Amino acid sequence: MALIQLYTRYNRVWIPDDEHVWKSAEIVRDFHYGDDCLQLLLENGTEHKYIVDSSPPELPPLRNPDILVGENDLTALSYLHEPAVLHNLKVRFLESRIIYTYCGIILVALNPYKQLHIYGDAIIHAYSGQNMGNMDPHIFAVAEEAYKQLARNHKNQSIIISGESGAGKTVSARYAMRYFAVVSKSGSKTQVEDKVLASNPITEAIGNAKTIRNDNSSRFGKFTEISFDNRYRIIGANMRTYLLEKSRVVFQVNNWIFWLIILLYCLTCVTLLLSG
Repeated sequence: MALIQLYTRYNRVWIPDDEHVWKSAEIVRDFHYGDDCLQLLLENGTEHKYIVDSSPPELPPLRNPDILVGENDLTALSYLHEPAVLHNLKVRFLESRIIYTYCGIILVALNPYKQLHIYGDAIIHAYSGQNMGNMDPHIFAVAEEAYKQLARNHKNQSIIISGESGAGKTVSARYAMRYFAVVSKSGSKTQVEDKVLASNPITEAIGNAKTIRNDNSSRFGKFTEISFDNRYRIIGANMRTYLLEKSRVVFQVNNWIFWLIILLYCLTCVTLLLSG
């Protein structure tokens, strides 16, 4: 079936909107090849003509049926495009208070900008030993999959955490490390997190910038390497940083400030070694 044949009466589409980015509309008349507009009815009851002036016609993206809205995996949607993804995430976040959604093997997370009670030891044990699709989407499910593959295949595993400023990348990394510390029975679950992340304020003192969502946005990329013994218990960790957005660094600090930062960083490292 050609895609154009789906633009029939009662089907719904997404059209661009200056205020809401995308808004929904219902087709009120079947669209045929050669028509110059698509007759629509907006949700507020007003009629709207969507002009189609190109060949082949560039029609607005179709909206998924209501039965699919709120799916925990975006790949289950009939139509996977920008408005479908945004609407599905919006419904899950606002109506169900769920911040995690799968997109295949990718986990999409929305920052709620508040503490949620979904990261305790009971939740960790619930995800331990489970396959990724058996439980609701969660950062612990991703961590469990990596830990399981590490133990099963005896090969290094990587978790890439990406997002814009203020998205919650550092917090997500902390929760992943907490999961590894608990399921591997490596002692205090906060010891690994604290030692790996304790040097962040010193490390990030160079090159930070203020953004719309974050007053202290790090310009550093971080690579955290967690080491396990032959029983898959954590025995150490190493964090490396590298500057990504040099354009954000608009001036260079004075030499004495630079060496003061280096001194504070060294003192932090020595303190961590002595406490270990």
